[in-house]
Formats: sequence, C-alpha cells, structure tokens
Amino acid sequence: VVLDGWDEGEVRHNIVNGLRWGPDGWLYGRHGIQATSRVGPPGAPPAQRVSLNCCVWRYHPTRKVFEVVCRGTTNPWGMDWNERGELFFINTVINHLWHALPGAHYQRMYGEDDNPRLYELMTQTADHFHWDTADAWHKIRQTGVTPTTDAAGGGHAHTGLLFYLGENWPERYRDTLFTINLHGMRLNNDRIERQGAGYVGRHGPDFLKTTDPWFRGIDLIAAHDGGVYLADWSDIGECHEIDGVHRSSGRIFKITYGAPARPAIADVAALDDEKLMVLQWQKNEWLVRQSGQILQQRAATGRPMEKIHETLRAKFCDDADPVHKLHALWRLHVTGGASEEWLFSQLDARDENVRAWVVRLLGDQGALSAEAVRAFTSLASEEKSGLVLLYLASALQRMAPGESLDLAERLAAKSEFATDPALPLMIWYGLEPTVSDHPARAIKLASSTPMLTVVRSISRRLTENLAADAEPINQLVVTAAKASSADRGRSILAGMADALRGQRKAPMPSEWTSAEKSFADSTDQELQQLAQELSVVFGDGRALDDLMRVAQSGSADPAIRRDALRVLTEARAEGLSALLQKIVDDRDVGADAVRSLAYCDDATIPKFLLDRFNKLKPPAREAAIVTLSSRPAWAKPLLETIASGGISRNQAPGFQVRQMASFADEAVRRQVSELWPELKEISGVKKERIERMKKSLSGENLKQADLANGRQRFVQACATCHTLFGQGGKLAPDLTGAQRSNLDYLLENIIDPSATVTAGYRMSTIALADGRVLNGFVSDQAGPTLTIQTPTERLIISRADVEEIHKTELSLMPEGLLEVLPEKETRDLIGYLMSPLQVPLPANRAQVWPNGR
Repeated sequence: VVLDGWDEGEVRHNIVNGLRWGPDGWLYGRHGIQATSRVGPPGAPPAQRVSLNCCVWRYHPTRKVFEVVCRGTTNPWGMDWNERGELFFINTVINHLWHALPGAHYQRMYGEDDNPRLYELMTQTADHFHWDTADAWHKIRQTGVTPTTDAAGGGHAHTGLLFYLGENWPERYRDTLFTINLHGMRLNNDRIERQGAGYVGRHGPDFLKTTDPWFRGIDLIAAHDGGVYLADWSDIGECHEIDGVHRSSGRIFKITYGAPARPAIADVAALDDEKLMVLQWQKNEWLVRQSGQILQQRAATGRPMEKIHETLRAKFCDDADPVHKLHALWRLHVTGGASEEWLFSQLDARDENVRAWVVRLLGDQGALSAEAVRAFTSLASEEKSGLVLLYLASALQRMAPGESLDLAERLAAKSEFATDPALPLMIWYGLEPTVSDHPARAIKLASSTPMLTVVRSISRRLTENLAADAEPINQLVVTAAKASSADRGRSILAGMADALRGQRKAPMPSEWTSAEKSFADSTDQELQQLAQELSVVFGDGRALDDLMRVAQSGSADPAIRRDALRVLTEARAEGLSALLQKIVDDRDVGADAVRSLAYCDDATIPKFLLDRFNKLKPPAREAAIVTLSSRPAWAKPLLETIASGGISRNQAPGFQVRQMASFADEAVRRQVSELWPELKEISGVKKERIERMKKSLSGENLKQADLANGRQRFVQACATCHTLFGQGGKLAPDLTGAQRSNLDYLLENIIDPSATVTAGYRMSTIALADGRVLNGFVSDQAGPTLTIQTPTERLIISRADVEEIHKTELSLMPEGLLEVLPEKETRDLIGYLMSPLQVPLPANRAQVWPNGR
C-alpha cells in the first residue's frame, strides 16, 4: 500500500477510479463528489495528507509524490490524452466534457470549492450537451429516447473516454473523442478543436447504438491491434447498488473495422531498449504508450540510458513532426534525460504543443526554480499561443507568493484573450495568494489589464481586508473614478460590493465622497447602482433615501427593486419595517418584502402577517411561514393560528417545522409536538414506517395520484433545494436523473434523509443576536462574513451578528416531510416524483419557482 485515506465508505462507487499512466510518467486517477478523502502514505499525519473531493489526481511512482491536478465537476468517469498529450475527462449528471488543466477549479454539481477566494469556477470545454436540456431527458428509462434528445446525443450520464489513436479504424476517427452514453445506449463521438486559449468540444454523429436494455457500458480501452474494447457492466440498475445488481453478467466487446492486422510484436516487454525507443514513432499509440512505460520502468531500476537519451535528443531536434517531437520529449523526461538546462533551450520550439509541454515539465518537480520563473516571465512577453499562456498561468501556482507578479502582469496584458473562458480565471487562481501582501502591484494590474474578471477579483480580495488596511481601497476607489471605461469602473465597484455584501456598516474610504459624485454622474445604470449600494454600506443617508424610493416605485424594473430591497435589508435601514409592510401585496416584490421582514426587530410583524396571511399571493404566503418560523417569539403566534385552524398545518413545510422544533423555547417545542405528533418517531421505527408507506402506495393507489397537485407539493416542499425537469433550486442534487422509479429508494431518502449525508453537507443551526435562528449549510469563509445556504435563500451574515453555530448530523432535507402531509397529498407527491413526464400545475396555481423562474 502506497496511499491510504480514501473515504471509501462515503464515496463508494467513485473512488481511486480509472487509473491511467500519463505521458509525463505519473499515474492519474479520479475521485467523486460524495465525500472528501485525505490521502497520503500509510501513517502520514493529517498535515501531510492531501484533501480531495471531486477531482483528477496523480501519483509519481518513484518520487512518491501525490497531488491534485484539477478540482470540480461531479463524478468523473473517464479520461484520456489526445495525440498531443492534452488530458480530457468525462463527467456524469452535469456538463460532460472538461479539459484537465493543472490547477484548474471547475464548476461543481453542489457544494463549495476548497478555496472560497476563487470567486468564479471554470465551465466545461464542450459547446453542447448530449441531451435536450428543455426535454425531460430522464424519461428515456420509461419511454425511450425522444427525437430531440436522440439528436443531441442520448442522455446525461457518460462513462469511459478514449481518443482513437490506432490504425484499424478509418482515418476520420483519428484523435476524435469517444465516450459511452449510458442511458442513450450508444457511443458519442466529439471532435476536439483549438479555440481561444484552450479547446472546444464539438458534437459529431453518434458512433454506435444498441437497443439492449441491459447495456451499461462503463469503459473504453485501446487494443494492441487498433481495435477498441468496450466494457459493459450489463445490468438493469445503475449506481449506488440500489437495484438490479447482477455480479456475473458483465460483458466485454471488441470493436474493429473489418479484420485487424495481426500485431507484428507479440510481447513489447521482450524488446531491447533500442527497439522500444523506435516504437515511439509508430502511428499506433498503443505501442507508443506501452513501450514508453517499459522504458520508464527500466530507467527506474538504474539501467544506463545515455545512448537512448542521445538518440532521443537527436530525434527531437531533427524530426519535423511535432507528434514525434512530443514522444521524444516525454521519453526523455520519464527516463531522466531532460535536464532543466536542456528544457530551457527548447522554450523557443516552433510548435505550440511542444512549448506548452516544456513549460509543464519544467514545473513537474514541484516549486519552480528562480531560473524557471525568469524564463517563463520572459517567454510570456512574446508568446502568442493561448495554449502556452494557459500553462504559464498554471505555473503561477508553482511559484512562491510574491514571485508570480511579473509573470501574472504579462499574462494579464494579453488583450486578445480578455474574454477567454479559461485564461483570465487561471491567472486569478495563481495570483490570489499574492494580492493581499502586494496591494500596490495588484491595484496597478487592476488599472491596466483588459481582463475584467481579474479586475473584479483583485478588487474583491483587497476589499475583504478593508477593516485592517483601508489605503488599498482608497486607491481602488480613485482608480474606479478615473477609469477610462465604465466597464473597468463597474468591475472594481462590483468586486468591492461582493466583498462587503452582508455587512451593514463598513469604514468609508476617505476618497469615497468625492469619487461617488463621478459615479452618480455616470450614464451607466449598473455603475450607479453599485455606487449606491456601497454608499449605504459606508453610511451615506442620501443613498438610503434613493433606494427607498426605488424599492417603492411600481414603475421601476423589478430586478432593480429587488436589489434595492436587498441593500436596504442588509443595512437595516431606518423605517425598513414600515416600507416592507407597504409592499407585501406587490406582484413583483411582495414575497421579497415578506422575507426581508424576518430581519426587522419589530414586535408588530407577526400580527401583521397573520392578519393578512390568506390575502397574500401564494409566494408571499410561503415566505410568511419562513419569516414567522425564524424566531421563537414569532413562532408562537404562528403555531397558535395553526392550532386554531386559521392556517392549515400542511402549509408549513417540513423544514420550518423541524426548525421550530429545534428552538430552545420549551413552549414552542411542546406546541410543535402537539401539532405534529408524528415527528416524535425515532430512527428505529423508520423501516417500519417505510414498509407501511409502501403498502399505502401500492401500484393501484399511485395510479390514482393527482400529478398536478403532486407537482404543487413539490414546488412547496422540495423545489427550493432540488431541481426536477429543469426547474427548482441547485442546493441539493438534481432529481431528474435519480432513481425516482424505485419506490424503496425514494422512501428511504425522504424518510431518513440523514442516513447517508456526507460530512461536508450536514446542516448547522445558527443563532443570531437579533433572536432569529437559521438552519442551513455554512461556508466557513475567511473574513467578516459567513455564507449560509438555507432551503429558501443564500444569506451573507456578518460574523458579529452570530451568537452560536451548532453543527448537526442532519441533512438539510427535513425528516418528517411525508408525516406532515395527509395521505392523499403524500400519494400525489410521490406519484409526481416517480412520473417520467412533467405535468402542468393546477390551473389555480401560478408557476412561481423559489429561484424566481
């Protein structure tokens, strides 16, 4: 055992996944999103272990180094290198194709990246999806692939990835990407093309289809003779071993174009070193990779390689084919024949792929040498290739904080890549650790770079230190006021606003008063709004008055009114409660106003909301329950109204019921227990409850389900966190592709939601100084604020307002969700959750989703 610490109990089906040797001599693997492993050599203390969640990782076989290559996505289920050594991986559930850039941080299905100061995560490489996102693509399990999803590629779940680099298939397939589409029962074929600084994946015609319902393809592997092996799990279940697990039914297929030629070399390992080296120029990549690995193994045993190195260097210099040059370069590196001095001399190679790989290999030993930093900085000044610039940006993370500034400045000056989806973010990921210690250089960069993503990130990072060091913020304010374009000024102010969101009061920079006048005179409406928001945080009463007028104006843009309400609420503006009470009936912002009342320390609010509860529009009515259940003192009149029949207990979502049951107030807990006695059930009787519900939810009973009413219940109870058929929240997993047709699976997860919740997604109870109690996920960010995700909203709270945080073992999804519903409502909800198709809402129910759609 060379590595341990894999949290196999939580990650289960996606761990130490898909081991592959890279051209650089490292062993690559993948890890899924369900848990965080802490990996290191056996016996290593926690400080010497690497923390990893969904990611691609690698391990060096002789240096015994383990590191994360890139982070993000969901569950990577396949990866391979193209002909020029670029690593791509495939993913399930969310966007499918990703270019594995070292040091990249990609969008995730759920949860937060390890570094909260990255601010923005990178998107997928493909320009398309393999399913029609407007279609209920999951229904392929029930009724087959719809025409639109069939044309798009067949579905969301991908397993296995292979670049075809053999000699048996027709040339048109060479260096194109193949992946298994699990639900579409086919192989997708994408083309990878250079675009901008990196690559884009374009959809090609699907390569192979099957009608076999047992097909569960899992991997693609190149064969010696140019064919391709397709490993098929051959089952009717999917993942998590929920059902249909047949251990002995697997199959392996081989795909060839006619009868492939018999391999001329039966045993590559039997060849001598020189013959292995000659195989590096073969067109069949299987031979190239196998022979290269054997050379690496032999070099690791101490076998003399000087003659091989001499021949490889000559081949690198004399052969004009860039692929041959790359093969020579990789074999020199893995066998110890590519010294740093020799690599420096190749930084001016003609081919961009060779230059990019030289940059990568110079950083392969870990921290960059001082000479490498100088060489990279010099190269960045003249480099035109976006690909090489990407790997120079990746190298920023190999540098000590402070020494990366020169290189970052030169990279960020590349105006032709100002809006590139990858390069500006890679520059920021490398620059972030340096900014707070070198504010003057960072502000100079923010005033000049055409990359506005970098400008906004620098501004936000510096403003997070406002309380400790205000002078950099003064310089930022001046820079924004004097900016030659509204775009730059807007980016600076947006970064400042991002940093201060959630704070009611922050020190006003000395330059703000004079600069604010220029912002007010601007014709850019967004710039004006940002300046108003910041003025409120800095204590400018005039800005509060302006926002009060905007919030009440029925003719103003609803989005602008909501933003004004948010700022006023965060500032706890004088007269806020009265303003909010005036607009609770407003069609556009009524629900927002009701939610904001939770922040007001006003004893009249419970009576106000309860008196007009039945007159409120449905979204505002639901918001009222959330607001009234946020404080023990307000929960009492809410519970009394429910007890008297003024409000149906079914209108209180399970989450709010559980929240009230968690209050320290004994009278509130007792009344919750009386109104919802079924919540007393303990874990030991949950299996009995599941069996009882299974009987009441027999097939015949479910056929009578009112699916439209079930959808309404889903909107009320589930959609704040979960997405179904493309609508709903993003806090919890998308249910569209879950095992919804399996009643056992649904009931187990609804009745006992905390049974398998992972540590990173357990709920916390947060007691606030104003008397409110919040339940949600807490992001422990550095700085004066905490980000709290509740089922209804994402809140940024000042740490000064927090009295106590209690971490629980519970899922954010409430227990007792079904217990608080009448039997018919439960039947309708389960029927809708199990339905293969979306149904319309009842005619009397507007389709207003918690996220505003």
